Order: sequence, then structure tokens, then C-alpha cells
Amino acid sequence: MSELPKPTGAPSRQNVTFPSADTTAHGYLALPPSGSGPGVIVIQEWWGLTDHIADVTDRLAQEGFVALAPDLYGGNVAHESAEALRMMQALPVAKGVELLSGAVDHLLALPEVTSETVGSVGFCMGGGFVLYQAAADPRVSAAVPFYGVIRGELPDFSGLKAEVLGHYGERDASIPVESLDPLREAIEKQSGITPDLRVYPADHAFFNDSRPVHDAESAARAWASTVPFLRERVR
Repeated sequence: MSELPKPTGAPSRQNVTFPSADTTAHGYLALPPSGSGPGVIVIQEWWGLTDHIADVTDRLAQEGFVALAPDLYGGNVAHESAEALRMMQALPVAKGVELLSGAVDHLLALPEVTSETVGSVGFCMGGGFVLYQAAADPRVSAAVPFYGVIRGELPDFSGLKAEVLGHYGERDASIPVESLDPLREAIEKQSGITPDLRVYPADHAFFNDSRPVHDAESAARAWASTVPFLRERVR
């Protein structure tokens, strides 16, 4: 049995379990008011499955989606950046993608899910995993990375089937704006898909309203484009 990173901080938000990557995974599931809808995976920042990620999951449910945020840290939430970095580094990219594949299996098997594909929305570390997951799993039809951190080499996008809508901050020192050109070129060259990578006058993590860098205007603009993008492409 594969083991997830060991919890060291406060527990994360969890309300479901499911088999994934030869272990029992946990996550946070939110259903829409109608009780059913297309499926969306929400992927955490490097902090873990926090109240903020659960809130995003709830917001997507209110928009009509069945939203699942898998807990990639197995119950741990970091409270300072050094701990978050340690936890992120303890999760190999391949293992994270494997866990996300299991989350897609679980989501698509739910009777409440009406779609045959899923959307994937993620933030920071999770934004990077959106791209890794979409490149590896053709069941992802809409990929929305928010300031996605790529760890090491770019993924192989030759199997990508998802349309891509990315949101980035022009003052984000961890993801320089000029790094988006190679990303765009790799996606286009390898998959034939032209990604829509948008830049906002904001910092890293501008969507996170629990952080000082939150930019309400940029976050609202990004959300206003994300919801219809998912509605149009997740079926």
C-alpha cells in the first residue's frame, strides 16, 4: 500500500473517502442545489485542503457542478511556507497525478454526476497539477490553472484533450510572465490546442481571499470567465 505524506498540522476539510493509488484517499465533496450536475475536480494549493479550497468547491457547487477536492496530503494542512514547501516536495508529481486519476474515477462514478468528462481547477501547486493531470487523462475536458506552479520539466502535452484557460498575476515572482510563452508554445505544438493564458495586475495567489495578496477585482474577473468556460466544455 502506498502511503501519503504524514499529517503534522491541523486536519484538513474532509467529508468523503474513496480508493485511489492503492490507498484510501480523502476529499471534500459539494453537490449543487439541484442535486446533480457536471463534475469538476478542485486541486489544492501547497497549503493543503484548507477552508479556502473547500469554499471554492462550495462555490462551484452553487454554480451547478458536482465538485470534488481530493486531499493530496492525506489530512495535513500547513500553516507556514517552509512546512508547505516540505509537504509539496514530499508529494512526487507522478503520485499526485495517480491520486487525481483516482479522484476522477470516483467523481465520474457518482450517480449525481451527469457528465462523461470533468473539469479541473487548481491553484498554485494545484494549478500545476491541473496541467499534469489534463496532459495525462483524456477525461479532463476543461483545465483551469490559477498561477500553476510547474515543478521541473513541462509535462508532455501530446495526449492533452482539454481546452485550457489559465489565470496568472503579472507581479508573480514565482511564475514570471515570460515563462508563459514557452508553456503556450509547448501546448500548441504538442496538442494542437491553443491555451487562453490570461494575466492580471496582481500577485501570486490573488484569488485566495484568506491571504493578504488577494486581489478582489482580478479574482472576480477570473471567476467570471472560469464558470462559463467549465459549463461549455464539461459534458
